[in-house]
Amino acid sequence: MATEVEPEQVEQQPTEKETAEPTRGERMKAAFAVQYGNMAARTKAWLEGEDIDPVEAIQAATERKQRKHGAKVAHQNRVAAEAQGRLAHAKMRAEAGEPVTASTLAALVGRAAAEESKMQQLEAAPVLPPTDREIANVRHGKRAGRAAVLAAGGLGALPALGTAVQMTAHGQPLVLAALGTAAGYGWYLVSRPFAEGQPAPAPTTETQPLATPVDLTKPEPQPGVRAFDAPPPPALTVQQLEEALRKIGMVRGDDQLQILAVPQREKDGNTTVVFDLPAGQKVATLQQKIEEFAGAIGRDSTMVDIEKAGSAVRTSLWITDEDPFENTRPSPLIKKPTQLDAFKEGVPVGWGKRGNTIKLPISTSNIVIGGGTRSGKGVGASNLAVGATFDPRINLRIVAGKNNGEWDPYAKAGIAATYFKPDPARLLELLHALIADKDRREAELGRLGKSKLVAPVIDQIGGLELVIIDELATYTRPGKPLRDEIVEALVLLNAVAAGAGIIFAAITQYPGVDVFPTELAVNYTTKWAMRVDTAQQSNAILGAGSSGMGRDASKFDPPRPGLGWLVNPFAGITDRARSFDLDEDERGEITGLLEKAAKIREAAGRLAGQWEDPIEKHLLHATGLSSAAGGPKRDGIPGRNVLNHTPEQRMQMDACRGALKAMQSLGRDVAQLKEMAEIIGGGMTETRLSKLLRDAGAGGTVKVDIEGVGRVNGYQKADIADALSLLEGN
Repeated sequence: MATEVEPEQVEQQPTEKETAEPTRGERMKAAFAVQYGNMAARTKAWLEGEDIDPVEAIQAATERKQRKHGAKVAHQNRVAAEAQGRLAHAKMRAEAGEPVTASTLAALVGRAAAEESKMQQLEAAPVLPPTDREIANVRHGKRAGRAAVLAAGGLGALPALGTAVQMTAHGQPLVLAALGTAAGYGWYLVSRPFAEGQPAPAPTTETQPLATPVDLTKPEPQPGVRAFDAPPPPALTVQQLEEALRKIGMVRGDDQLQILAVPQREKDGNTTVVFDLPAGQKVATLQQKIEEFAGAIGRDSTMVDIEKAGSAVRTSLWITDEDPFENTRPSPLIKKPTQLDAFKEGVPVGWGKRGNTIKLPISTSNIVIGGGTRSGKGVGASNLAVGATFDPRINLRIVAGKNNGEWDPYAKAGIAATYFKPDPARLLELLHALIADKDRREAELGRLGKSKLVAPVIDQIGGLELVIIDELATYTRPGKPLRDEIVEALVLLNAVAAGAGIIFAAITQYPGVDVFPTELAVNYTTKWAMRVDTAQQSNAILGAGSSGMGRDASKFDPPRPGLGWLVNPFAGITDRARSFDLDEDERGEITGLLEKAAKIREAAGRLAGQWEDPIEKHLLHATGLSSAAGGPKRDGIPGRNVLNHTPEQRMQMDACRGALKAMQSLGRDVAQLKEMAEIIGGGMTETRLSKLLRDAGAGGTVKVDIEGVGRVNGYQKADIADALSLLEGN
């Protein structure tokens, strides 16, 4: 009889299936589930950009801005080159006799100048630190790029990226076989434990765990050793910045700074940081404390620049390790002497702390440049004057304060519409002529429906007037001849004439209220104060109370020629600026630049004598003498109206000069026609020379004694010199 088995005993007996070990496929599924979880966690964090370093994001945003700026410069360079090419083509057509109107040529000249000016402005413009939005865009771009990799099914990216991919096999481990060894290693990188301390999947008898791989994309730095491609440390840390601001009272108690762009050293070695000051503080207040702040971070104030970067508390701080004004810099016009738009873009006169080129527009603001002896004010004025000559719409009028040849090159180049050396009576007549011209210009603007001068009508009213008065004290110091009348006329013109296109630039070595009275100074809104002796003299240029706000031109340490406090109303800033180095006595740079500017003006028909000048016409009628292009000898001494000589008279003067040079070459004061004609050369004959000298007023030949030759027909030096003097207006 069979024995009956109790139910409990049956349930306790394990089945063969229950006692069997998990199959290889089951173990793979379990391991893959763990790996898939790791991959999902790592992929989520990667897509959300949790591994993106904030400093790297800022650096990437900065590099993106620099690339965009470089692309803009390159594009503008192409546009400027195209404009220059069209102008050159039009000139070639005109020279070949093809119909090209003057208005078309003028428009092309203006377009070429404007595009060239835009390019120079872009090249000089500094690239500002990235904004919060630009930094956020970088992070967003990185996240979007990562999402695109996954969306593309980037299995092949596993080995290179060491990151997650979108799996479509729903956990089937056999997919790994198709990926090969490289993909398997990539899968390992993304499936290894994600959270720190998380255990790795248990190894099986079939497989051994891989050693933790080294991430070659981001090597670990050695202690105390900077990576070969890492930037040098910034000039100051956030902690040092906050400590310095606390020392000067800009951060108090529990106040904290909000850092928007962490301190980073740029490619040029300078450090920039953008931050928000605590509530209640302002960038303007920090700017007034720049001397204290610079001392707190161990710098001179010339090595620190503070700008408002938007709101009243948002600060852009720039720091350098060297004095940016220590070494001189040449004018950019020496490298690229091109036509300028002085009205809209300005002329290059110097550079600021950050190395940016400073341009002063010649449009609606009178300009004063003051400083003591050897302070460099003359170089600053030369940069302004030379730059103005590259805009043919500007009528340059120079009233010298000394009898030296400082301003002679402008006359010799034929550029100075008016130029004369110290002459109070002539200055007063010039001012009267400008007052009359102001009335004419205002009437013309009214006819055109304009309340003030705007760029499109500059040519229609006769261009821009730039009147440079050098050594103002020569004319305005108490006790000088006609001093009161001159000051009264200057006050009138300075108050209202700028709107009609008449701009004054005053240069003074004695910036006191007696020389530069308040009623005059108030209408000079562009001010450049170079080294002076006292705070009172500095305030006479920059305005009352300026020294109390830290803008004191008597405290430059060390003083450098051309370095001064510049009030630039067009940029809305007051800061240090140093004039470009522009030398005439040793290097002849001014003459070289003026020769190039003269070609631009000649093409536009704006050299002295090429156009009807109402100012010189007034002076000629009032005094009987012309100072156009510096007078007959182009040396600042007015004389007869030489610019209205006929072509025949010019040939006569050339013949007289040639004959005098021939006598000098022969070493005697008498000469025969034949020998003078041979020395003059250029196809000159006895007959032609005889006629020119007669027509010039030297008379005919007379009997002269020549050693070794005897008594022959010829000319005496005195007769020819008198004829030339008469023609030249002396």
